[in-house]
Amino acid sequence: MTLLNFNRTVGRTFLGGKRCFFPSKSLTTYNPPTKSPFKKIMAANRGEISVRIMRAANELGMKTVALFSKEDRFTQHRYKADQAFLVENVSPVGAYLDIEKIIQIAKENGVEAIHPGYGFLSENPRFAQACADNGIVFVGPTPQQLSMFGDKTDARKIALEVGVPCVPGTEGPVTTLEQARAFIDADVGYPIIIKAAHGGGGRGMRVVNSSEELEENFNRATSEALAAFGDGSIFIERYVYKPRHIEVQILGDGTGKVVHLYDRDCSVQRRHQKVVETAPAMSLDPKVRESMLNDAMRLTSRAKYLNAGTVEFLVDKEGRYYFIEVNPRIQVEHTVTEQVTGVDLVQSQFRIAGGDTLDDLNLKQENVNVRGVAMQCRVTTEDPSKDFTPDTGTIEVFRSTGGMGIRIDDGPGFQGAVISPFYDSLLVKVTAHAMTRRDCALKLRRALQEFRVRGVSLNKPFLLGVLEHPDFVDGVVDTSFIADNPQLLEAEESTNRGTKLLRYIGEIIVNGPPKSLGAVGEPPSVVDPKIPVLKNESDEGKSLRDIYVESGPAAFAKAVRSNKGLLVTDTTWRDAHQSLLATRMRTIDMLNIAPATSVALAKAYSLECWGGATFDVAMRFLHECPWERLASLREAVPNIPFQMLLRGANAVGYTSYPDNVVYKFCEMAQKTGMDVFRVFDSLNYLPNMQLGIDAVGAAGGIIEATVCYTGDVSNANRGKYDLEYYVDYVRKLVDMGIHVLAIKDMAGLLKPGAA
Repeated sequence: MTLLNFNRTVGRTFLGGKRCFFPSKSLTTYNPPTKSPFKKIMAANRGEISVRIMRAANELGMKTVALFSKEDRFTQHRYKADQAFLVENVSPVGAYLDIEKIIQIAKENGVEAIHPGYGFLSENPRFAQACADNGIVFVGPTPQQLSMFGDKTDARKIALEVGVPCVPGTEGPVTTLEQARAFIDADVGYPIIIKAAHGGGGRGMRVVNSSEELEENFNRATSEALAAFGDGSIFIERYVYKPRHIEVQILGDGTGKVVHLYDRDCSVQRRHQKVVETAPAMSLDPKVRESMLNDAMRLTSRAKYLNAGTVEFLVDKEGRYYFIEVNPRIQVEHTVTEQVTGVDLVQSQFRIAGGDTLDDLNLKQENVNVRGVAMQCRVTTEDPSKDFTPDTGTIEVFRSTGGMGIRIDDGPGFQGAVISPFYDSLLVKVTAHAMTRRDCALKLRRALQEFRVRGVSLNKPFLLGVLEHPDFVDGVVDTSFIADNPQLLEAEESTNRGTKLLRYIGEIIVNGPPKSLGAVGEPPSVVDPKIPVLKNESDEGKSLRDIYVESGPAAFAKAVRSNKGLLVTDTTWRDAHQSLLATRMRTIDMLNIAPATSVALAKAYSLECWGGATFDVAMRFLHECPWERLASLREAVPNIPFQMLLRGANAVGYTSYPDNVVYKFCEMAQKTGMDVFRVFDSLNYLPNMQLGIDAVGAAGGIIEATVCYTGDVSNANRGKYDLEYYVDYVRKLVDMGIHVLAIKDMAGLLKPGAA
């Protein structure tokens, strides 16, 4: 077996104060096949890995067969194959776990080899043995090796036999809580980590910090392991605090010859699930790297390993490394190794399964080189706002990404695809390749920003947060990176502007403008209104608004009382808006006339432009933000007091709101540009008025209290609602601290004599 001298093969450079590696040689070259390894192969999987397998097979000149469940009958992997067969089963997942039916389909259709991908049956020795028993080649390790390395406790024994350092742990599977307690109490102590004995992917994995946490986590881990892998056995190891997760990719031809394709850093994990993977591992001590690579080769060479596999290690803060496990299959993150070495791992799997040796492939250790840095992001249909719960639905928009240095491994994602709740949430893998880590992260970030999917939620905002974090870009993170940066998990809502606009346009084209917006009768005639241009010829005196802004509401009221002429309130932008103009006045219409208005009404008492029904109309019918309307108008007309209608405790709604809501509303309105608050209650109900008056006063606004008048106070026989009633009501309003009194003639009945 050839051991690697890493320093001889790889050059060094520096980036951002952190050492990263890339070789001075070209990419790995290996011999092309002289003939197809098989005539027809089957991908016994789904999604992106099934597509990946069939693409590699097509490139090698082999026919392909796909399997699909009823729930997957419209997914992409089915249509990438030359033939596709439905596996009928009582459960969606069960279709991909039904060994007997899969073997039957393979035999009936002349399949010579089956590639299991990852997950499902990929590490199942019974499936590999069934293939062998039926004359079908299993593209992967032997059944014995799957049993050996699939059981993590057996893998530990082999590692210890060949002198590979391991984390202290149980010698065999643990099946009872009593066994777990006895092992921990003997010499290991807390914290510990519980892992599924037969499987990976973070399932059945729990960190336990104290004896009080053991029982609950033990039960959960065994339950998850049983559900995911059909075996609830677990094993226990001492928990290594904040390690890096480094794995070594190997290929073996079953003769004892093994080559490594360098390492990957899989430290960015969430709940033990890998999120972003990088090749090679950055800022790793060269001696540690060389020892790990050599140990990975010694371990798998001892077992005469066949096909592709991954040897995984933890590296602690002191640079000590510990063997974790061997994954006897292709990994999700194999793409980053392919990008930096130039070795097609899936094609190599087929060729080795077809009988080629490493020598036939020209895969000698001295020929394996690394160039640059590669990163992979797993884009999933998970909703960050709901603790990454898998989302379901129909993909309405699917706009992929690309460009130099970007690789896309796609599977279930396309426009119109239905994302079901039955399978893993992985939608697409995006891999970037560049000469430095920083450039690689920038490429990957750009690619994710271009990637657009609508109809289901994505974890894209979370991934972008990781790629923009300086600790990640500088290249030194450990498995606690996400836990130590909880802000990465904060949800970011997508505006989805394009889809909303297209849906609206489509609705208008097909069904016409909604009648709720007044689209009835004949189309309106074309009118091109002329906006007057007025010259500002006012004197240099202060406006009423200047007085209010500089000296406050009381000074404003005093200036109004001292005024010798008639003061006007223009209600076009509110009262006429919701009556004569049928609530169809848009903000843009107001802004177009605003410059002329600011000149023509410069000496007006106020412009009533907000509140009342117009607030609701702006939101529900015109689909505009009333707050943005107020701010825009205030900027366009800075010299005239703005006035609004405030329905007391109802504010601008149609029900009573909590006091703090009314107070906050008035505060925001005053800060956004409102001056005069016309507080109104149609029944002259003082408690309702009191809240509005107090809220406006607290906000620093001008309180214009309204008396709602109906009847005839000049009629002595009027009864309760006589002159004294109104005068007494006004006295109480004055006592509340109002600045201005408004008399609202509710029905146009105020006679001159009564006035």
